[in-house]
Amino acid sequence: MSDFMLWLHANYIKPQIDSVPKQDYAFHLDIVRNNLRPAEQDSLDKALEFTAIQAFLLGLRTGEGLAYSRRVSRGSYL
Repeated sequence: MSDFMLWLHANYIKPQIDSVPKQDYAFHLDIVRNNLRPAEQDSLDKALEFTAIQAFLLGLRTGEGLAYSRRVSRGSYL
């Protein structure tokens, strides 16, 4: 993974993910996190980092997020 993508994850992608309300998933996420040893939590964090970066790149490749932002800027939300 490039240094830029790791920086982007730490400074943009992860804060965006953390700001999303977890609602029905909070309980399940807590169960997973609380049942892991510290070394396993580090492995989970790296796996989530990789997945989030790949999902972000997929969004760029498909232009999915860009299409939404164009609709919002024109005043048409859906």
